[in-house]
Amino acid sequence: MNKERQAPDYILIVATITLLAVGLIMVYSASEAWASYRFDDSLFFAKRQFFFGSVGVLLMFFISRVDYWTWRTYSKVLLIICFVLLVLVLIPGVGLVRGGARSWLGIGAFSIQPSEFMKIAMIIFLANFLAVNQKRIVLFRKGLLPALGFVMVAFAMIMLQPDLGTGTVMVGTCVAMIFIAGARVKHFMGLFLIGVAGFVVLIISAPYRIKRITSFLDPWADPMESGFQIIQSLLAIGPGGLLGMGLGESRQKYFYLPEPQTDFIFAILAEELGFMGGVFVLLLFAIIFWRGVRIALGAPDLFGSFLAAGVVTMIVIQVMINIGVVTGLMPVTGITLPLLSYGGSSLTLMLMSIGILLNISRHNR
Repeated sequence: MNKERQAPDYILIVATITLLAVGLIMVYSASEAWASYRFDDSLFFAKRQFFFGSVGVLLMFFISRVDYWTWRTYSKVLLIICFVLLVLVLIPGVGLVRGGARSWLGIGAFSIQPSEFMKIAMIIFLANFLAVNQKRIVLFRKGLLPALGFVMVAFAMIMLQPDLGTGTVMVGTCVAMIFIAGARVKHFMGLFLIGVAGFVVLIISAPYRIKRITSFLDPWADPMESGFQIIQSLLAIGPGGLLGMGLGESRQKYFYLPEPQTDFIFAILAEELGFMGGVFVLLLFAIIFWRGVRIALGAPDLFGSFLAAGVVTMIVIQVMINIGVVTGLMPVTGITLPLLSYGGSSLTLMLMSIGILLNISRHNR
């Protein structure tokens, strides 16, 4: 393997840091009213976002100097650790419950979300599996089924929390990686039908998910309950117009849109910065996608290609779901907007993942 290093992808770095800066500004703007009311400190969420963002950037640059094939050596260990964490989070008294989901481990405000770690651990493990078994992936029993087996076990454990959003991103990312590796379309078609049936069962088994589907189809049928978030999000986006109402001038952040600094931060951004602000953010994500694809295509080995493809696919799927929810194109699910939404584990892990991309870029052909 060619271990000669070159400069990292500076365009990817600039796009990432710019999104992070925009996110910090928007987290403050979106959360100041709620933070003042709940914590008597308008900077409460902004200060924490700055802290996690700073730690994440340091880790990003550190990981960008760690040869990416190091992760291949520890891929199985990382996956086992994440499975253990997913078990621990389900134990009453150990896992922390927030928003009706037992998804966190830690003490008070300082906690981690094991499902976020599982996403990147599964990408690393699957990249190694596909690199070793790339020729066998066309076989259903010896290639496709074992690859999906690990993914579905992790998905089932995440759903026990439950966390449909994170589980969907992980499964979507892994399926895309397997498809890129050369799996046959006819195998996917059969599994797709099974997956649809399973998804229907998941929806029927939880009444709140049925409400989310019905509210997505007609949010005005229940404007004060299941349709509330979608309606308030659209009421934020609509008045933004072309250039927005001005930074800090959002109306929906004043206790109309629940916790606007997290899943619905793009709605506040569109309200304050308008259509042009939203396009600017989407352009930055498009740049990350473009650079990620180039890095995947230029990686010196299959592991690097699959790893880069997995990371960039994870980012793109998460962006698509978040923007789809905020604009009313998809049912509401708890997915943050990468690099912009307030968060600890999600923000730090996203920056660490980009650090892996940067290291692969240092070895590109």
